[in-house]
Amino acid sequence: MAKILLVEDDLVLLETLSELLEAQGYELIVARAGNEALEKLYIDSVDLMLFDVNIPDFSGFELLQMLRDAGNTLPCIFLTSLNDIASLSQGFAVGADDYLKKPFDFDELLVRISALLRKSFSASSNELVYKDMHYKIASNELIDGSGERISFSPQEAKVLALLFKHMNEVVDKESLLFSLSSEGEASEGALRVYINKLRKSGLDIETQKGLGYRLVKA
Repeated sequence: MAKILLVEDDLVLLETLSELLEAQGYELIVARAGNEALEKLYIDSVDLMLFDVNIPDFSGFELLQMLRDAGNTLPCIFLTSLNDIASLSQGFAVGADDYLKKPFDFDELLVRISALLRKSFSASSNELVYKDMHYKIASNELIDGSGERISFSPQEAKVLALLFKHMNEVVDKESLLFSLSSEGEASEGALRVYINKLRKSGLDIETQKGLGYRLVKA
């Protein structure tokens, strides 16, 4: 089931929403302040974010703006008592996908969460977001932050596909070399050259000594 980051400084509402969402099968990560939310996102990955606006450290608007500026494209819903048009406009301007005014109907929240997750999972089945880049699964293309396609040789593209297919997992050297066998040279030295080219494009690829390589999830 999907994992949700809930940022809310009202303890009663935090506990109520946590119980509601967990009862629906969602996995919850909770935070009560902006910096705590950033720390949680740094160490864990989520599928959707629920943000209150008036939270300690900085506002939910500022929190989402920072995340969007850093390339975070996760769906986000604001849950707030701010009900003026200016606040509504600001919420969408910083990158919100939805906006619910307190007090809100819990069933409505569940419907909106479900709709956003379906949309997000559908998009992610066609492409993966990595830092400020987009990896198109079907065409095995990596698009940079400005929308330009990053050029790779056929050998490098083979390695790219395997690393993204097994992102955050170790891909053993034997599998990589086997995939390269139809594209010419398939020595370990050549493989290191291809890995270095991919690293220069902005991919964080770890060397697992004696095993292989791992594309670290951004």
